[in-house]
Amino acid sequence: MRKAEERCRIEAHFPLSPWKNFCRNSANLNLPSARERTLFEAKHIPQQIGELETRAKDPHIWDDQKAANMLFQKLKALKKQWEPVAALTEEAIMLLELATESAQEDQESLQEEYEQLEKRWRAVEIQIYLSGEFDAGNCYLTVSSGAGGTEAQDWAAMLVRMYLRYCERQGWQTEVVEKTDGQEAGIKSATIYVQGEMAYGLLKCERGTHRLVRLSPFNAKNLRQTSFALVETLPEITETDEVEIEEKDLRIDTYRSSGAGGQHVNKTDSAVRITHLPTGIVAACQTDRSQQRNRQQAMNMLRAKLLERKREEEEKEEKRNLKGATKSADFGQQIRSYVLHPYQMVKDLRTDTETSNTEGVLDGDLQQFIDAELKREATQE
Repeated sequence: MRKAEERCRIEAHFPLSPWKNFCRNSANLNLPSARERTLFEAKHIPQQIGELETRAKDPHIWDDQKAANMLFQKLKALKKQWEPVAALTEEAIMLLELATESAQEDQESLQEEYEQLEKRWRAVEIQIYLSGEFDAGNCYLTVSSGAGGTEAQDWAAMLVRMYLRYCERQGWQTEVVEKTDGQEAGIKSATIYVQGEMAYGLLKCERGTHRLVRLSPFNAKNLRQTSFALVETLPEITETDEVEIEEKDLRIDTYRSSGAGGQHVNKTDSAVRITHLPTGIVAACQTDRSQQRNRQQAMNMLRAKLLERKREEEEKEEKRNLKGATKSADFGQQIRSYVLHPYQMVKDLRTDTETSNTEGVLDGDLQQFIDAELKREATQE
């Protein structure tokens, strides 16, 4: 009876049967077959890896270098997701066998191994939810102040700091490619370029309106104030066949970069603003001293915005898209509330995840909210 209970407890946390054909020495295990029971099975991750590996062996693959690079990038991203899960699967199968055949005196050591396996599973579980087209790549994150005047501009600056701290925790590289300062304090908008594995896949969960409630430092009577800021996330798209941008459709303006100054930043017209005339979409970059590199960054952002617009038009019935629904940063639109007065609470209104550690959240401790949103989105697919 004890062995059967131990086996059921392990299987409850590690539903392995859909993966048994992908694990070494597992063909003879008498495990139930429940196809399409896991997200990896539903998304056919192992099958995709097999298909891409077969295509990679084609001797003519490098005839199209662009397509080959895209193939190997996708293969690398899928393997990064699958291999840790496959390794844990194999270890869990071995643990199941040991639990079935073990003696009473081995129970304590098996319990320790089970707890270690469960801990490692929690660390890699989130990879299951990151198999979108652009999830593995870099991204652009834009924060814009909404309703609330100077208070909202200060709130937007606080959010920028929060995301920079989160990226630092993840070990990602960040660069502020465009920023418009507020008149009195804070910022009107800022765009951060984020380089790191799964940057878009994780930060896409933050798109939407963020609401802050606090005692205003900009109010002479120190009254409670509600402020809003909008967060938008776009993947970095350097190449795509879905969007064609013609030079005649672009208006390219150059201007002097804003900022604290320095030897170069405010002395030449290095900042670039590109306007796509047919749609009116604008992308700007001013972070680099090279006008050419700023133009390249702006073109990448413009390409991502045009692709997002194209897919929105093609899939009007679909609720989710690359950037999320465009909403005004105002009452009734928020995805998360940050309350600093009269009590301390951060609550995500999509998942009901909440914490009283407001200081930690504003210092970049966002993973619990991102994990919960990824799981919520997965259940709606």
